[in-house]
Amino acid sequence: MKVVVAHNRYREAIPSGENVIVDTEIAQLTAAGVDVLPFQRASDSIGDLPALKKALLPVSPIYGRAAQRDLAELLRREKPDLIHLHNPYPLLSPWVVRTAHAHGVPVVQTVHNYRQVCASGLYFRDGHNCTDCRGKALGWPAIRHRCYRGSAAQSALMATTLAVHRPTWKSVDRYIALTGRIAAHLVDYGIPDERIVVKPNGLPDPGEPAPLGDGFLYAARLSPEKGLALLLDAWRRHPDGALGPLRIAGDGDLRPLAERAAAERADVTYLGALDAGGMAAARRDAAVIVAVPTWNDVLPTVILEAMAAGRPVLGTEVGGIPYLLGLAGVGGGLPGGEGPMAPAGWAVRPEPEALAAALPVARAQARSFAAAARERYLRAFHPDVVTQQLIAVYQGVVR
Repeated sequence: MKVVVAHNRYREAIPSGENVIVDTEIAQLTAAGVDVLPFQRASDSIGDLPALKKALLPVSPIYGRAAQRDLAELLRREKPDLIHLHNPYPLLSPWVVRTAHAHGVPVVQTVHNYRQVCASGLYFRDGHNCTDCRGKALGWPAIRHRCYRGSAAQSALMATTLAVHRPTWKSVDRYIALTGRIAAHLVDYGIPDERIVVKPNGLPDPGEPAPLGDGFLYAARLSPEKGLALLLDAWRRHPDGALGPLRIAGDGDLRPLAERAAAERADVTYLGALDAGGMAAARRDAAVIVAVPTWNDVLPTVILEAMAAGRPVLGTEVGGIPYLLGLAGVGGGLPGGEGPMAPAGWAVRPEPEALAAALPVARAQARSFAAAARERYLRAFHPDVVTQQLIAVYQGVVR
């Protein structure tokens, strides 16, 4: 089987779980014998574009002329069985779906966020969840609130793109929803149930876990929706040193918040932005991984990495986190319905009081949850499981 994997890479300076997942999926498919043809553009390349291409950049999310030309040439030359699309913005454009269909090639898309409706893709603005654009022909609220990159002009362009491409998205042959919540979002958007498959992401097996370290690790993009302020509010409700160490890894707009917390308390350390090796070492040093977004985060990669490393997770009851941890239903059943098993951590309301109460519980119970975290990864998110699920999706579309 020959598959084009299309993805507009997010900026490398800002850690992207989606970039990691796409790279991982390409490697897993290749190892399984699928002939993968990557068709990728990188947002980092925008600064190096010639002046004319930069001038045309504002319309790229709508059409992306250069991408359509290059994709058409690839399709004519390679004659793939299908295209698997991830993120199309800004350099690919959803128009790649139309280009593929014009060449008789079906399209599968993995939905990593809420970008069919929401200009930012998050259903989150000004510190709270927001669905003001849901059900509207044009997302005027996104323009008014400057939801896309803080710019009214760019928000107007993205809102227009979403309006123009509503028929495009409804023509996709098969959607891969990472969780049931994303599947419900797609149904609400107007996609028939029979064109949606729920399949989570997976990550390579890092091997047998190291013994648990001590304390907590928070690793995320340091932006408001990721919950750093929530965590620090909860943390400060305990005496300095009462919970062991808290290590914070990442970079972003809220970096000063992390640096200030590290300066104020002896039990908080700011590690800065870490590469893959640094992150693996930070996980080994921790007993519990903290993932406390306040938006409906779809499927945080940091939780998959934690479970693979045998680290339980303290999360918030938002998005796909209860599903990931096995707390979405009675007994923590697995995605394929293989039966109940112990949960891989704890999920609490995204409120300082609830999180503050859960921190000492997670520290005390970490060792009793570690084996379940690793087992959940092996049974639900290991490459041997999810890659075969993905190939089955491909085969169904081609048939």
